[in-house]
Amino acid sequence: MTKQSMRRIVLLALAMLGFSGCAAVLPVNAPEASQIAQSTVVQPSPTTSPTLPPMEEMATVTPTAAAPTAAGTSVPPEITAEPDNTVAQDSLGDDYYPELGNGGYDALHYTLDLDVDVADNTISGTLTMQARATSDLSDFNLDFLGLEISEIQVGDQAATFARAGRELTITPSRPLANGDEFEVAVTYAGQPRPIVPEAVPLRMGWNRYPGGVYVVSEPEAAATWYPVNDHPLDKATYTFLITVPEPLVVATNGQLQDTLDNGTTTTYHWETRDPMASYLATVNIAEFVADTATGPEGLPLRNYIPATLADQGRQTFAPTGDMIAYFNTVFGPYPFEAYGAVVADADLGFALETQTLSVFGRDVVLAPPELAETVVAHELAHQWFGNSVSVEEWRDIWLAEGFATYAEWLWQEHTGGQAARDAVIRSAYAQFDPQLPPPGTPPPDNLFNQSVYVRGGLTLHALRVRVGDDDFFDILRAYSQRFRYGNATTSDFVALAEQVAAQDLQRLFNDWLFEQPLPPLSELDLR
Repeated sequence: MTKQSMRRIVLLALAMLGFSGCAAVLPVNAPEASQIAQSTVVQPSPTTSPTLPPMEEMATVTPTAAAPTAAGTSVPPEITAEPDNTVAQDSLGDDYYPELGNGGYDALHYTLDLDVDVADNTISGTLTMQARATSDLSDFNLDFLGLEISEIQVGDQAATFARAGRELTITPSRPLANGDEFEVAVTYAGQPRPIVPEAVPLRMGWNRYPGGVYVVSEPEAAATWYPVNDHPLDKATYTFLITVPEPLVVATNGQLQDTLDNGTTTTYHWETRDPMASYLATVNIAEFVADTATGPEGLPLRNYIPATLADQGRQTFAPTGDMIAYFNTVFGPYPFEAYGAVVADADLGFALETQTLSVFGRDVVLAPPELAETVVAHELAHQWFGNSVSVEEWRDIWLAEGFATYAEWLWQEHTGGQAARDAVIRSAYAQFDPQLPPPGTPPPDNLFNQSVYVRGGLTLHALRVRVGDDDFFDILRAYSQRFRYGNATTSDFVALAEQVAAQDLQRLFNDWLFEQPLPPLSELDLR
């Protein structure tokens, strides 16, 4: 079978299945490896970032009210599958980063068919997006920064396009009506350049290192390597058809479906089953060793590790199955079709929870085991909180990072008992800088500051102390289930917590999330 035949079969199969888009949101964990423990990992040197369009005032996305139940209580509403039609066509209305995302349609599925020349660090190929119009459209926008476009088609007709900053405006040969399903194919090529986003001072996007490539895109760098509706409010499923020179291996999201030997190159075909936010898409290329295993409930586990780090990597990720089994009990069932890790043979200074396949640097694999284990737990927990349940707006990033930080502490409690948990929480409280902004209002130019991690985690422990273990874990499980594959706000979480616990928790959340003074240690009931 030729590569072209493979692509046609994949697209035909997707068309026959029909698509169910899911409206949703989400970011990169800046210094994941060093938020709690004092890590010595080295952060990569930033490169010059392309100038981004200035931020503009935009309307906020209004949370949907909770729907009452027959019992007189209420539960959060079911997630809708389509973005808000009232936002501007070139924005999804994020208060912090209004230039991210686009309105007017719901992306359903992306197919990335790319040839990669690792030696020259260039890519060429076609991005195909299946989508549904959510309003009448004479044109529509994708986010895309850099790289040269040679052709765009909407359906089987050539389309015209214009570019301004990260906005790619596409005008089809005939207008699209509200409800129309359509397909757009963008053929492009060039050398993808990482950027340093306003939110986090790290190189985000397509990164080449000696021997390979890793891709991390939180919160806005997906658009530097493929055209996309680049905001977590518009999740979609993905097909990856990535062709690389032999003997390189490709590891991406979802599950490997097939490999095609082209002689001197190999095409790797990966598919995701569940919708994914754009910044969580990843492509990793190197001479990996692939380790596979079976986790709880038959869950496929697969780790991609450089051969020189294989033994250390196996030790680092050995607890993953036990972690999933434990988190299943406190968070609810694992939400995706597979899990695992991929390791870049480079010192990254951070890790990222790319969906179903978290990205780590060799610095985590070579770190002391007790530190590496907390980072592994953190990224795994994001599969529930951040990936499946994504933020609706980036300002609520504590809903991802605070939850993953508290998951570290829960794992330490599970393995070491309450004394171990209390010790790490006490240390985190003592070392916390009280001058940092509260986690409910992180600054846009320092979104991933320590507060959203540590004080976000402390907020959850304060909630646990207030409502008791039974209600607390019921809250976590209800939250992960109700907003599964969708988006949530802080207001959504507070409302759900009050419903489950049947008490007013406004003061607690206000003090821990929005007031500058750090509440007293006594509220955490440490022993």
